[in-house]
Amino acid sequence: MEKPYIICHMLTSLDGKIVGRFLDEAKLYTDEYYRIHRDFHSDAFVCGRITMEGSFAQGYQVDLSPYEGKSVDREDYIGGKGEFYAVAIDPLGKLGWKENHIEDDDSGYDQAHIIEVLCEEVSDAYLCYLREKGISYVFGGKKELNLSLICHKLKTLFDIHLLLLEGGGYVNGSFVDEQLIDELSVILVPIADCARHSTTLFEANQIISPVHFHLKDIQKISSDGLWLRYVK
Repeated sequence: MEKPYIICHMLTSLDGKIVGRFLDEAKLYTDEYYRIHRDFHSDAFVCGRITMEGSFAQGYQVDLSPYEGKSVDREDYIGGKGEFYAVAIDPLGKLGWKENHIEDDDSGYDQAHIIEVLCEEVSDAYLCYLREKGISYVFGGKKELNLSLICHKLKTLFDIHLLLLEGGGYVNGSFVDEQLIDELSVILVPIADCARHSTTLFEANQIISPVHFHLKDIQKISSDGLWLRYVK
């Protein structure tokens, strides 16, 4: 099945955390993370709902009441084409968007056309809202997402050849579980976070088989950080 080449591009503490207080002291490394993101010149990036809400949707709550009572077929919808896409894993349609594209100070994200990834259980009202906004969406299954199918649709419907996977941990873990990641790009911050319940690079709700990667390259960042690259 056709799919984009997928690079999981993340920043972690020494103990594998992707969120936590260590980020307050990691500006040098987060700046490098975003620079590398831009330098990949990818066609799209993909994040889970929580990451998208905190980083781009800013917690915006949409009023769906004007759309209640309408019916929409469960067919993929292309609201527009862009040079770059923001793919939101949002199975039940919880994200609120003011526009059909990302607005961000970083040119690596700004103006990315939004593609919502949904389950068929999403409400008709939410689909009506997306259509009115011109926000694209694709279905990945009835109740659970089939990420292989989603990746195929991203390639064939939107001509996405290079996709950056940028968390959170459970989304990353799901891509690992389905053997979809071609390459890892990890910025290793020289700080141990030590928080017991912070999310790590890969999380899973079930036991999955170990997945092996092979070292491609190591580069030093400043005096103490590392940029690690692995391939399948």
